[in-house]
This record gives sequence, structure tokens and C-alpha cells, in this order.
Amino acid sequence: MKCRDDRGTVRAAAQVAARYGAALLLVLAPAVVRGQGDNRRADSVRLAAIDSMLAQKGAAARVGQLRAIAVRESVVRDTTRPDTVAGGADSAALGVHGAPRSEADSLDWIAARDVADRARGFRVVVSLFDRRLWVIRGTADTILAAPVSVAKRTTLSFEDRSWTFDTPRGRRVVLSKVRSPMWTPPVWHYAEVAKERGLRLAYLRPDSTTWLSDGSQLVVRRGLVGVARADAGWMSLPTDEEIVFDSTLFIPPVGSRNRRVEGELGRFRLDLGDGYLLHGTPHLDTIGDAATHGCIRLRDDDIAWLYKHVPTGTRVFIY
Repeated sequence: MKCRDDRGTVRAAAQVAARYGAALLLVLAPAVVRGQGDNRRADSVRLAAIDSMLAQKGAAARVGQLRAIAVRESVVRDTTRPDTVAGGADSAALGVHGAPRSEADSLDWIAARDVADRARGFRVVVSLFDRRLWVIRGTADTILAAPVSVAKRTTLSFEDRSWTFDTPRGRRVVLSKVRSPMWTPPVWHYAEVAKERGLRLAYLRPDSTTWLSDGSQLVVRRGLVGVARADAGWMSLPTDEEIVFDSTLFIPPVGSRNRRVEGELGRFRLDLGDGYLLHGTPHLDTIGDAATHGCIRLRDDDIAWLYKHVPTGTRVFIY
């Protein structure tokens, strides 16, 4: 079944580039509106407004001094899912989380978009700006269109470390596919929780013993973290809860059952390498938002479709 190819969200960008040269980058952010509209007419109105602005700016409209962000009012629907609307509820957030942030970032966006546009054959294309994924075959035969959740593009700093949560643009390949995946929380997860709760961080090592202030011990045995007390022996801790004692969040060893979270990645995952995944999520309300730490989240039915129909080795273009 074919779906409308809604990759035209930056159509006017090409018109501006042709009119003013590559020095000016126009980014069109999709906004969710009710009802149908004349997209070409809406684009022309915005282009006229930009013409006027450029005339007023004059020489000030040089590279790095003007980045115009116009909103194309359109509703993009997946014909296999009549209730699906592209983008997200917060169009203002798209400007923050999806638009290029500098001249260099703009050029990177243009290059990644150009590579995706020139690609042929069976492929997956992801627009971080539109928060949209397409599966395409041939030149423009779109066989799946789906909303996605993308990286929040924020930086977490805790103690002497920092992490930037971004989804890198470029070409990747589906390296593997996994059913019922388990999530191994990275260190940033524990840093995030510790910062929110005002806790310190400490690491637990395999087969280690850590003394607590009440005289008990945290002991890792056979891949489980437990508490050992002189009067009660060793008792394992719940594997689905954070380990907090003495105002400290303890990070379980990699490979332990306390470091394996079931269900967080949904029913399926496709590995793109370097820790980046296409995966499902129990947090369906985040689909269409900039909410992840780098991965691309999809709804259950959409990730199931990808798992079934997208083979390993498939190219994935992200821009």
C-alpha cells in the first residue's frame, strides 16, 4: 500500500536557495493545524514576507546574520493511519530542537538532506526537523510514513562529566534486529536520576562488597545486587528499582540483572551502531516530540513493521 510522500516540508527552502544563493538557509517547520490548506499558496506568502525582510535588512542579510524560519501550515497524513498528523503538538519546540543552530550546523543539515534526497533503492529516511520517518523504495515510492520521537538536544552536566543528547545526521546501516530487547541503562541515566534527586553516584563492581552506614553491606553475587546483614544474611534487591542508600545512587555492574530493564525499548529494536537505535517505547505520549537521549522512538505498530520488512544492511539516512 502506498502512502503520500510528505517529504516536501522544505520545498520553499530550495526556492530561497535558488533566489538568494546558498548563503541563506530557509528552514520550514511543520505546524499542526486543523483542516486542509493550499500549501503552495502558504509557501508563496512566506517567501514574499522574506523578500520584504531581506529588502529591509540589505547588506545585513549575510551568512550567519539572517536565518529565516518560516512555518508551512499543512497537515500530512499517512493514508494507512488516517488519525496520524505529522510533526508534534508544539511547533515552537520544532524551531528549538530541529532547526540548525549555526552556520556550520546549517551546512551539515544541507549536506545530510542532499545525500538523503539523492539516494535511490530501498531505504529508511528520518527527518529530525519534521520528527518523521519514511521507508522508501525506488525514487519516491513511500511505503511507510510514521511520526517519531528524536533527541532532545540538551546537555547534562553532573559532577565532573557531561553528556550531550543528540541524534547525529548522516548515513547509517541497520546492523541487527532484536525482538523483546533489554535496555542496559548507560551511566548518564544514573547521573540524570542522581541530579534530579540530589544524590551522589557510586559504582558497584562485580563480586564486590560495599559497606553502608548502618553496618550492612551491598554485595554483588551471581549477577544480583543484595544487602547482607549480620542478623539476616544476604537478600537480593528488586531488579526494577534504583539502588539508593546513604544519599547515594549505586550504579549496578554491566551484565548484572539490576542493570537490565525490560520493556523500555518496546517490542523491537533496530541497531544503527554507536548506541543509536530505532526502537519502540512504553512512553507513547512522547512520539512526535524531542524527548530521547539520541535514539529514534516509534509507535508499537510502526517499529513492528520495520522489524518485519526492513532487513539488516538497509541504509538509513538521517537529516
